[in-house]
Amino acid sequence: MAGSIIGNIFKISTWGESHGKALGVTIDGCPAGICLCEDDIQRLLDRRRPGVSQFTTQRNEADRCEILSGVYDGKTTGTPISIIVWNKDQMSGDYDILRDVYRPGHADLCFDTKFGIRDHRGGGRSSGRETIGRVAAGAVAEKMLSSLGICFETYVKSIGDIDSDPDNIDISFASENDLVMADKEAYERAKEYVKALMAEMDSAGGTVRCTVKGVPAGIGEPALLKLDAVIAQNVMSIGAVKAVEIGDGKATSMLRGSENNDSFRVDNDKVYKKSNHSGGILGGISDGSDIIVTASFKPTPSIARPQETIDRFGNETSLEIKGRHDPLIPPRAAVVVESMTALAIADMILMNMSSKMDNLLKIYGNDTN
Repeated sequence: MAGSIIGNIFKISTWGESHGKALGVTIDGCPAGICLCEDDIQRLLDRRRPGVSQFTTQRNEADRCEILSGVYDGKTTGTPISIIVWNKDQMSGDYDILRDVYRPGHADLCFDTKFGIRDHRGGGRSSGRETIGRVAAGAVAEKMLSSLGICFETYVKSIGDIDSDPDNIDISFASENDLVMADKEAYERAKEYVKALMAEMDSAGGTVRCTVKGVPAGIGEPALLKLDAVIAQNVMSIGAVKAVEIGDGKATSMLRGSENNDSFRVDNDKVYKKSNHSGGILGGISDGSDIIVTASFKPTPSIARPQETIDRFGNETSLEIKGRHDPLIPPRAAVVVESMTALAIADMILMNMSSKMDNLLKIYGNDTN
């Protein structure tokens, strides 16, 4: 199976299945000298762990991480970092009904077609639990970026057709509620909406907004490795993501050039933009303003109401999915969007070191004084 490795310099390889013994990640290319401990990683993992609210699967997993390599005396050594999280609360018997039946909206049929074999227990590699490795690696990337003054603000922007009001965003509130929304009024409406869907054995979609602050201008390659393209690839690789927007995204298609162009200004010799429709990226390169990423998630496909499907023998049948499933994905996936964005930016910053000779001279140039 190819496709479990991503990155150019800061490169990660995730491994493990939803109902296997463990999941984890190996990080290659992380610089030495970053202060790192398991608590740094655990803080992000706790944001995606199950069983923490009425709106998440009740699978009871602590998701405690262990660093197996690449860290000594509290600092990264420059060698590969390996992180593991052991599975503790698998209930594989809940999935016996799916051994020969394909779930609508899932990758079951595609896995069988591609590999001729699949792990029906929770979806195997296509399970949302695979994102544990991504979040663990994202925590390491964020530690590196924080030392450069780069930080992240991430929240659930919308659930169904209930959208946040930009004027009501309180980012601190996102960490205080079980839907990770930053608009209190939108949260109250969304909460009742999701409860109603759960009573109807249905699910909801939504969007996640990730804003990255402090990224310097000049990050990203202008052709096939544009910063927005790399971010989009990373975020689009998250299961259930169906669209990724940078800045105003698809809304820019309805604007005039005079409306969409961000005017440049200078204040105390510092260049800034009067607006940020571009989401902090122009020509594939960061422009120094906030980078704004929005990911759209489809509704959770695992729902308990009857659905039409087929089995692997080609017979039509119906299915009521059992087991423990999230009624919506965005609240637990917000940190995954943040992590995949952090991995993209960390990788491109390291690549940028070779963009001009001045960078090399700062490190390797002879001292002529």
